[in-house]
Amino acid sequence: MGQLNNKVIAILTEEGFEQVELTEPKEALEEAGATVHVISPKSGKIKAWNKDNWGIEIDVDIELSKANTDDYDALVLPGGVLNPDKLRQNKEAVSFVSTFLEEGKPVAAICHGPQMLIETGMISGKTLTSFPSLQTDLKNAGANWVDEEVVVDNGLVTSRRPSDLNAFNSKMIEEIAEGVHELD
Repeated sequence: MGQLNNKVIAILTEEGFEQVELTEPKEALEEAGATVHVISPKSGKIKAWNKDNWGIEIDVDIELSKANTDDYDALVLPGGVLNPDKLRQNKEAVSFVSTFLEEGKPVAAICHGPQMLIETGMISGKTLTSFPSLQTDLKNAGANWVDEEVVVDNGLVTSRRPSDLNAFNSKMIEEIAEGVHELD
């Protein structure tokens, strides 16, 4: 494909990310020509959650404390229950995500990943989806929550669960190819 040649994408994650929600988007982005960096508050390796037990370990490319949002064209937030719960308590991670939203750079979040979007305080008026258990939290944050496979709102791409990954990956790549979006 090559539609994302020269694009550099950040995947922000912690231990306990849902395995396929990181590995499949990463693979899709790389197949489209992007360079992808896994960023985490931890260095070395972090462990995935695979359905109902611990999964693979993946390498962290850049520690969050050393990552600069200026180096990235877009951000991906995988789900998993543990991962976003840890990240949303990390002020540096919340600031990192907020900067992408402030600058109109594409952000893609799946499953429980949208919990990070709540922490930014920047989703009021946005239409998005998530794992169904987050809908009340997202509505309370001012978002318009819908139960759809994939939702796009001005560069913000969200999906509900691993079974939505094909649609999520396709829309994520499309929005990243479009580049920075005008802020509402």
